[in-house]
Amino acid sequence: MKTIKTFFLSVIMMNISFAQTNFPELNTFITGGNYSLAKEFITKLIYSNQLDDKERLALSFEAEKLERIKKDFKKSLDDILPVIRKYFPDVNDDMIQKWEKEKSLEYLIIDGEKKYFNNAAANLFRIDKEAKKRKLEVDGVRQDELKTFLQEHLPISIQKIKAEGKKIGNPVKIKFNYTLTVDTESVPAGEIIRCWLPFPREGHERQTEIKLLSVNSDEYIIADNRHLQRTLYLEKIAEQGKPTTFQLSVEYISHSEWHNINPDDIKAYDINSSVYKNYTRERAPHIVFTDEIMQLSKKIIGDEVNPYNKLKRIFEWIYNNIPWASAREYSTLENIPQYCITNMHGDCGIKALLLITLARFNGIPAKWQSGWMMHPNKVNLHDWAEVYFEGYGWVPVDPDFGIQNSDNPEIKYFYTNGIDSYRLIVNDDYSQPLFPAKMYPRSETVDFQRGEAEWRGGNLYFDKWDYNMEVEYSIPSN
Repeated sequence: MKTIKTFFLSVIMMNISFAQTNFPELNTFITGGNYSLAKEFITKLIYSNQLDDKERLALSFEAEKLERIKKDFKKSLDDILPVIRKYFPDVNDDMIQKWEKEKSLEYLIIDGEKKYFNNAAANLFRIDKEAKKRKLEVDGVRQDELKTFLQEHLPISIQKIKAEGKKIGNPVKIKFNYTLTVDTESVPAGEIIRCWLPFPREGHERQTEIKLLSVNSDEYIIADNRHLQRTLYLEKIAEQGKPTTFQLSVEYISHSEWHNINPDDIKAYDINSSVYKNYTRERAPHIVFTDEIMQLSKKIIGDEVNPYNKLKRIFEWIYNNIPWASAREYSTLENIPQYCITNMHGDCGIKALLLITLARFNGIPAKWQSGWMMHPNKVNLHDWAEVYFEGYGWVPVDPDFGIQNSDNPEIKYFYTNGIDSYRLIVNDDYSQPLFPAKMYPRSETVDFQRGEAEWRGGNLYFDKWDYNMEVEYSIPSN
């Protein structure tokens, strides 16, 4: 479908973000999509005497990343065409090339073959405006249960918070049962499987009265709250012919949080404070003030000087320009905000890290927060952010939930300075060490929501186990 010149240019452009090792020859292999040659090169280096232990571990993970990428990019053109033809029966090569060029149809060249992202076809109808419109014409408009739920929930939350004169209100009691199940035969019988499950963080006014109700083991360790990615750790022995199940049950009370911010009341930052220094700095690899970030910031912010109004402009730009799309595994992305700017789409965590990076570049302290969205019928992994305004403190911001369809500005911009009652906070930062420490690299190197598992033979990647979250709701008695 393309000339040789155009084809190889696309190879370089699509793979260039992965070539960041200290070995130029290896970078060339990865950039060119020559994963088999890259793995051979890594193997030779690892078994040579040229590397220290740290370099050997780093290169081992580079080889592992290539395998993870291959797991995310399994589809051929023949695999995705049936989905596309449902809405574009006359789809042709020119249309495919156009969507690829515009990054609406995500692919990589791996060992000379074009491989599409596993969710590329579905994402096309989320990213490309024409494709999204066509899908609506064919399928019709379907009710969004979450939007309907929030139309009732958000006004009540604001009303109750105002009435009580606080920043939190409208509580709900949430009980969840979380299960991680390692597949049969993933680990030899008799071997010990180590498992880390997500556990709620303490210290937040909107997440209180955390109670562990049960664990399917007599021995376990709950990481103390100093660990910013909080876990419950347990071990089990693999049995022949049986899956290995790790389960916990927890109850907690979750509140909405909303700050009635007047931009004129925000005070000047103390640039010498630890909050300002820690949360306005760069933090490679994902919070870096690249040329692209600086240029985008200039475009978004203009001459605005008020911190809240700056944040609001960033929030609006992301809402208007970055459609939600299913994301590849974060561990395979070298710089998540850079990936977002390049591809102009992303999921909740990608949007959150872009907002955090732009906020920090503009002198607004910002940090990561994540766990789960626990809304009825919409329970899922979720990431968002917190920003610091002098005079108000830390304020939750959710760029993925975005601007609400309301004429009331308090509801419309609720998620620039608030968050709803249906959240589970597990993480107050990203890429933090788990407790007890893992022996092998994590399946998810950035976030922690699904859990982690390993045995003495290595890490157990996501294709070796599954997870399930069951949620019950009630109204607190007081």
